Amino acid sequence: MTTIAITKEWIQGAVSLEPTEHGVRPWRLPQDKLQLFREGLVDKAGETAGVRVSFAGHFGVDAVTGEARSVELEVAPTEAERQFDLVADDKLVHSLTLPAGEERCSFHPPAGERFDIYLPQKSGVILKSLSAAEHSELAPIRTNRLKWVTYGSSITQCSAAASPSLTWPAIVARSKGWDLTCLGYGGQCHLETLVARMIRDTPADLISLCLGINVMSNTLNIKTFRSAVIGMVELIREKHVDTPIVLISPIYCSYRETTENAVGMTLTLMREEIREAVSILQAYGDRNLRLVDGLRFFGEEFAGYMPDQLHPNAEGYGIMGERMIDILTELDL
Repeated sequence: MTTIAITKEWIQGAVSLEPTEHGVRPWRLPQDKLQLFREGLVDKAGETAGVRVSFAGHFGVDAVTGEARSVELEVAPTEAERQFDLVADDKLVHSLTLPAGEERCSFHPPAGERFDIYLPQKSGVILKSLSAAEHSELAPIRTNRLKWVTYGSSITQCSAAASPSLTWPAIVARSKGWDLTCLGYGGQCHLETLVARMIRDTPADLISLCLGINVMSNTLNIKTFRSAVIGMVELIREKHVDTPIVLISPIYCSYRETTENAVGMTLTLMREEIREAVSILQAYGDRNLRLVDGLRFFGEEFAGYMPDQLHPNAEGYGIMGERMIDILTELDL
């Protein structure tokens, strides 16, 4: 076996990497500044939605069976099972659930030019090594793909997706051939200044912000929500002057559409405020700001795919991915 220790060259979709005694841990926040962020946000940032181990490879063939020999990802064990996907040339090949306490994910890759092992979207991972049998060759991917950064809530993190590569951002990214950085943080999308600064400082060719649903937990009201949306965009614009930014308003949620929360907000009102924020910024000259109505993205007609009336199920996330592909294509993105 040829065994390679995993370093930053092999990992895509992470904001930062933390060296540990057992290996390297991907984070979706800057790991050297975690104490600046809220505890709940840090917890979700340690989960590896959209993060991949990416490589090019040629794999030896077993002389007896004729099958390609395996490629093996070694991770630090945990007390919970975790799911990993092997994607070859942007097509899902195999989804593997690693039982609690086990360390090795073994895949049998087909012929291909590019391979991505998607890490779990709802748990953290410490990565140790990548191994392949003799006569195999592995090399990290040096991508020139368009870099897409997408920010949002649990509806962007997609814990209920069928597997890590079947979240709606992952579906869109593979269809478009984009390099995804997923900043979906379950329950933690509150338009914080520090998150806006991080996105400002992150290389990106396209940025999307799915805003609103977590704010229904009373964090912003009619006096502050629109200004927070405008402030987030303006802060990102300090370094992404001409980068296309797409604002996505909340998707459908039956019990929050017109029922006010404790500070008088509804999803209907939030969509109006986001629409007004986009209009104001465009009037001030932002020609690369676009709006996607969340009801077009995932509206009332798909309520049957929301078992808790809030989060889409696995099939629902698949629908979201396909719809967003069409929407972004219409926006010439």
